[in-house]
Amino acid sequence: MAIMSVDIQADARTYQIRTHGCQMNVHDSERLAGLLEEAGYRPSTGDEADVVVFNTCAVRENADNRLYGNLGQLLAVKKVNPGMQIAVGGCLAQKDRGRITEKAPWVDVVFGTHNIGQLPRLLERARIEQEAQVEIAESLERFPSTLPTRRDSAYSAWVSVSVGCNNTCTFCIVPALRGKETDRRPGDILAEIRMLVDQGVQEITLLGQNVNAYGVEFRDREAFSKLLRACGDIDGLERVRFTSPHPKDFTADVIAAMAETPNVMPQLHMPLQSGSDSILKSMRRSYRSEKYLKIISDVREAMPDAAITTDIIVGFPGETERDFLDTMEVVRQSRFASAFTFQYSIRPGTPAATMADQVPAEVVQERYERLVDLVNDISWAENRNLEGQRVEVMFADGEGRKDSATHRMSGRAQDNRLVHVAVGDDPGLAPRPGDIGEVIITHAAPHHLNADAQDGGSALITLRRTRGGDAWQARQQADDDQLSGHGSAVSLGMPTIGVPAPLPAAAACAITD
Repeated sequence: MAIMSVDIQADARTYQIRTHGCQMNVHDSERLAGLLEEAGYRPSTGDEADVVVFNTCAVRENADNRLYGNLGQLLAVKKVNPGMQIAVGGCLAQKDRGRITEKAPWVDVVFGTHNIGQLPRLLERARIEQEAQVEIAESLERFPSTLPTRRDSAYSAWVSVSVGCNNTCTFCIVPALRGKETDRRPGDILAEIRMLVDQGVQEITLLGQNVNAYGVEFRDREAFSKLLRACGDIDGLERVRFTSPHPKDFTADVIAAMAETPNVMPQLHMPLQSGSDSILKSMRRSYRSEKYLKIISDVREAMPDAAITTDIIVGFPGETERDFLDTMEVVRQSRFASAFTFQYSIRPGTPAATMADQVPAEVVQERYERLVDLVNDISWAENRNLEGQRVEVMFADGEGRKDSATHRMSGRAQDNRLVHVAVGDDPGLAPRPGDIGEVIITHAAPHHLNADAQDGGSALITLRRTRGGDAWQARQQADDDQLSGHGSAVSLGMPTIGVPAPLPAAAACAITD
């Protein structure tokens, strides 16, 4: 793959991207950063920037209020710095379109989910014409993974297999904003993964609004399991994850591929949403609790140590106490390692927004608290089962907020549990982000594990310096050189030369489908 270098001048305009919402938005923000740096911008190192980009979410009820509150705060900053530009993209921009500049006329650019590649051009046009530019495409102009990127991590990366969703869940606005599912060709996906591995990436997460429906466009029901197996053949790729699958598309061949492909991690995030069959029907979720529990059972039979996580909505319209108790029972049987729990909120434009029997807020709150207590109790019990066990940890940047005070470094076990590891006082012996070590778990909490040493030193049993750690160290050096004025270029991964040509066409938001 070709690597493009962009000269960065000392007086280049700076940018800042504020990301809200799901993993797809996080991935899109990496592309937006790459586009801006290719256009000559550089990341802001302080609180202020010449260009502030909001990559928005429209899934939660307070998304609108959060955006307009943030835009209001920036108005005063912009009055002091008239050359500053503000851009709004993402799902809320796709939904509200011209309404954003009506409510916040100081916004310079509004762009949608389908045309993120146009941001630099729109910023320049807004600057020259001195008026807001609103450009919303109705369908995908260019698959985002063909755009330049500035990844947040040197050793871990998102890889999109599809965008959009063909489901019609009554609570979800994502299909209206992201469009119908569009699948990438397998060769393009694998070429991108190999490019990333060549750059030092050792963990990838396959990403899709409904990731295991992959292949629907070219009518291959086993396309996703084939893709997982193909990832197992890539030298240097140590960990493969994916999010988020839909229970209706979860098939035996996917479970077999997970169990039989060594670098596919024993972890599954599979949204439940509700354990009540009547509520699942009202949500237009095309599975029932029995099928969901059967998938969990089959996964655990194939991978006994798999950690399973989920999403659950409390208080969907029409939910009775009996319905809620059905959800609690499925949670008890599923033994989730953790769960993202949400109180239902009305999203205009979704069928559920106009349903009768909206559940009173105080009832939703009380049920939510009961569910969170149960989830925490189960998560804690499941974590305690790991005390005394030996686990492999890949260390990461930013996972432990108290690491510097506790002389720990944090990372993820193979099952994606968060592990805080005592590493002692000698920085020369400490792991780098991306390095992999083995530890014994000494303490379990509901949401994390600790590995400490009795003598107060390092809890590491083994430590392997990795290519991912090398890539992290090289990036740190490059960033230091750029800040000190010794560096003159930013490298952007450009998936161009070497990518196989597309094959012939035969072929959430938390991402909660």
